[in-house]
Amino acid sequence: MSKKSYVVWKGAKTGVFSTWSEVQNHTQGRSDAQFMGFPSKAEAETAFASTYTKALMKRSLANKTGTPKSTLAKKYTSVNDNSAAAKVTAEIQIYCDGACSPNPGKSGTGLAVYQQGKITVLYYGLYQANGTNNTAELNGLLYSFKLAKKYLDKVEQVQVLSDSKYSIDCITKWATGWKKKGWTRGKGEEIKNVDLIKECFSLYQEIKKKLMISHVKGHANIEGNELSDRMAVLARKQQQESLIKYQGELNIKAILAMDSG
Repeated sequence: MSKKSYVVWKGAKTGVFSTWSEVQNHTQGRSDAQFMGFPSKAEAETAFASTYTKALMKRSLANKTGTPKSTLAKKYTSVNDNSAAAKVTAEIQIYCDGACSPNPGKSGTGLAVYQQGKITVLYYGLYQANGTNNTAELNGLLYSFKLAKKYLDKVEQVQVLSDSKYSIDCITKWATGWKKKGWTRGKGEEIKNVDLIKECFSLYQEIKKKLMISHVKGHANIEGNELSDRMAVLARKQQQESLIKYQGELNIKAILAMDSG
């Protein structure tokens, strides 16, 4: 039986690796990391000679045509297996992501909305000429909350999923203490992105009893996260300032073939 191998397309070091620990060493802490596992070294070398996006598409097609899961690397989730990304109990799931290049630089935000596990609508926009990864991610949370508030008129619970631990922690862990200190870290120390955080936290307080917030791993073959990533890059490239619906066909294969962040 062939030994499992791993490919890193974006990381501190790229190439084909034989152990998961090597992959972690080269990708941990990088929001732009791109990597995937393969059942054999030959398959990994073929994939590395191509691109992450094409490998992602190939795996998505394999899942849809019934390739046994045992032939896929167990470290990675199918793009259609949202349950592997985070426990899904809400009827509506909203994935959000931000993209910025360079950082600071041109940024954009994307959202992917699922209803009962099926993609229903994509959004992109919120372009900033002088944004950062963090402002783009916070905008993703803010506008996910705005959408969630509308959906909560019709459903009992909405789940928001983001790959930004920073933005989630800002709102769910740190904002309460910052507010008590007059929106500082204490002793007058400034908080970055405070206006955006304050707006996001205010809306979160309104709807948090009916809201689930989940952290998902970025660039880990999770369909909703990948689609929101493509929308964020589209917003940045088109310099789309307002958040608008994606008008193209919701063809997952075609959208995954778009530029990733």
